Amino acid sequence: MYKLIACDLDETLLNDQKKISPKNVQAIKKAVAQGAFFVPNTGRSFLTVQDNLRELGLYQQENSYVISFNGGAIVENQGNQILTTNLLPFEVVKRLFELGVKNNYCIHVYSLDKLYIWNINSEEINYISGRVAEWEELEEDNIDALATTKLVKIIFNIESKKERATIEEEVLRDIDYSLNITFSSDRYIEFNSAKADKGQALIKLGKMLNIQEDEIIAIGDSGNDLAMIKAAGLGAAVANAHELIKENADVITSNDNNNSAVAEVIEKFIL
Repeated sequence: MYKLIACDLDETLLNDQKKISPKNVQAIKKAVAQGAFFVPNTGRSFLTVQDNLRELGLYQQENSYVISFNGGAIVENQGNQILTTNLLPFEVVKRLFELGVKNNYCIHVYSLDKLYIWNINSEEINYISGRVAEWEELEEDNIDALATTKLVKIIFNIESKKERATIEEEVLRDIDYSLNITFSSDRYIEFNSAKADKGQALIKLGKMLNIQEDEIIAIGDSGNDLAMIKAAGLGAAVANAHELIKENADVITSNDNNNSAVAEVIEKFIL
């Protein structure tokens, strides 16, 4: 019996209009009513999912959770209480930021409660609008002002898959720190502490709730979902998922994110 459903948001639970379909909402509410946990497991900040939680009936609920920043934090919804964190040292974030500036990428720097963006453009604003409520633009080409801020993740917007792979190789070669490097949404390369990924955080939350790995379902589509797909008892790839995710999944849905793929999984394995 599955007791916990961990689900990615963008391109998995959310459709291309950045909405949760009524069918997905209904299935999730039914699963929760039967006693299952539904846990958004996202690369984004937990603060950006509050409207989604409202829609799902999970907003400010006790014993209800979000995994955010690719496993960088586990948060209880009631009071947005941060239970665990895996931060990045400032000097590591600074070196990554300098690399992004050198290549003139749009850079996102995440603290636990704020998103800072350098070199944002109209296309990036269009993509993140409806996903991220607010951010602070960095005017300077350095982040020295954030030296005492708790930082959890940094990402670059790079449209080219080949270029993302090249940057990954450069970082692994030149930065002597153990990083979790993932790709997401066909547009980002993301950098976390090696202690932070969606799979490690999911298993940690499961232990907190006395739920075993084989009682967990994970649903995702992109590279940063791979760890949770592999860690869960049942890893489900939505139909629009990358081939890497499909190759490692236990099941692949017939439907994509625009056609209530999450409801398909819940109806088959929970309801």
